Amino acid sequence: MSGSGSTAGDDPLQTAVWRLRSRGCWTDAAALLAPHPGAGPSLQRASLLVERCLFTGTGWPDAEDALRVAEATAREDDERGGAASERGHLAYAATILGVRDRADEARAALGRAAALLAPAAPGRPLLDFRRGLIAEHLSDSPQSAVAAYRRAHAGATAHGQTLLLSFTWRHLAGLALREGELAEARHGFGESLRIREELGYLVGTAPALAALADAEPEPEASRLRAEAGRLFRLLDGVPTWLAAQLAPSTAA
Repeated sequence: MSGSGSTAGDDPLQTAVWRLRSRGCWTDAAALLAPHPGAGPSLQRASLLVERCLFTGTGWPDAEDALRVAEATAREDDERGGAASERGHLAYAATILGVRDRADEARAALGRAAALLAPAAPGRPLLDFRRGLIAEHLSDSPQSAVAAYRRAHAGATAHGQTLLLSFTWRHLAGLALREGELAEARHGFGESLRIREELGYLVGTAPALAALADAEPEPEASRLRAEAGRLFRLLDGVPTWLAAQLAPSTAA
């Protein structure tokens, strides 16, 4: 349901931020960035706190505050475009989780981001992915969603944004499953799971397991859901929106 462009490199700060983020400790990760001024750290803090909202359904005021700081410190078009992309994603999260209908705000903010980000900008693949989410979940336009996810997939590949590829694989697979393309769905879900396990993206692994279970026959489906349920409980019920999907196997 979310998406991100990259993971940590050789920077010790980014490595520490990634380790916390990958385990669902978004507030702690954002706190590490707080002493660092400038548009880049401000935007990254906002991104972390927006992701926390989407995964937990909490922390909306903190995300709004961080976004205002990111918007105020942005100077270049890429920075302003990145802030607009996060603004749109926060509005999407509020809408999809039923907090408040901010669909129009989400579309407008992502439209601003598209006008600001150059076609080859590093933030463009993530923006394309988020526009796919809007098309799929708010506009009920699967064809537009597929086109946006494919653009995001190609861009993520070109920019080496491996984590984002796990999201594009998963969402393309989900649309394939809706069309009854089981083999294509299994492949995409499997690639998404593989990437997340290799990166150690623990907070995103349970959703990947559950998604693959939807495309697998028994008994493999039950095994995958049980594994997802164990991981879900290990992370104290995060992401919260996975609870309904895992409820039968968790109760068992």
